[in-house]
Amino acid sequence: MHDVISWFEAGAATHVGRVRAHNEDSFLVQPHHGVTDSGVFAVADGMGGHDAGDLASQTVIEELQTIGVPASAAELLANCEDRIVAANSRLRKIAAERGHDLIGSTVAVLLVYDRFYACVWSGDSRVYRVRGEDIEQITTDHTEVQALIDAGRLTLQQARNWPRRNVITRAIGVHDEPELEMTHGSLLPGDTFLLCSDGLTGHVEDHEILACVTQRKPQQACEALVELTLDRGATDNVTVVIVRYDLEAPFAAPDAGPGGAADDIWG
Repeated sequence: MHDVISWFEAGAATHVGRVRAHNEDSFLVQPHHGVTDSGVFAVADGMGGHDAGDLASQTVIEELQTIGVPASAAELLANCEDRIVAANSRLRKIAAERGHDLIGSTVAVLLVYDRFYACVWSGDSRVYRVRGEDIEQITTDHTEVQALIDAGRLTLQQARNWPRRNVITRAIGVHDEPELEMTHGSLLPGDTFLLCSDGLTGHVEDHEILACVTQRKPQQACEALVELTLDRGATDNVTVVIVRYDLEAPFAAPDAGPGGAADDIWG
């Protein structure tokens, strides 16, 4: 038995927006409470400009829903990756059967096990962490414009109006094997994670996300951020999932640095 009492408070909201006819976003909120708390939280965004984006995002979420309760963090991560590979194969098969070049979806996943978290993603759906009064984008967008920023060829200001700013470089269903990125760390009391499709970040700034998350409970914050996006035109579908972690323990969070406990637990 653990001498830790922990729980997650989560909320979610999605909307088709002001312009699109169909909502191609999907999400998952799946906490597991037990001797060791765990959870899977995700946002998927069907690729714009391609057929059946709603089917693509739903396929990814359907696979992630089958992960179940893990026996360890390493098992949770392995199961997540396996399900994304399965979703990738399903989408490739559907595209071939329909005679389309591809049907794809972004995905951003937050995995939680005990006092640790991991993020797995592909595309430009994001995960943010709010810790205290600071907000940090945990994921890095897999987009053409982000690659140009990283290479020093575009400034952040120039990127806002770049004509190909929405072109993604990774997605589930695009290649024979999915290209995933992963990061991880330790949880601290009050840590709050926000997962979202790019329909949110196209209209709402990071500091506005921070203010909303710190002033409201997760469900209220999700609804407020969607409403703010709608007020500003909502040119795309918008989806927000917020997960807040609380912890009561007689010890500090373990080291999340290289070689620390957070490295070891994910295998």
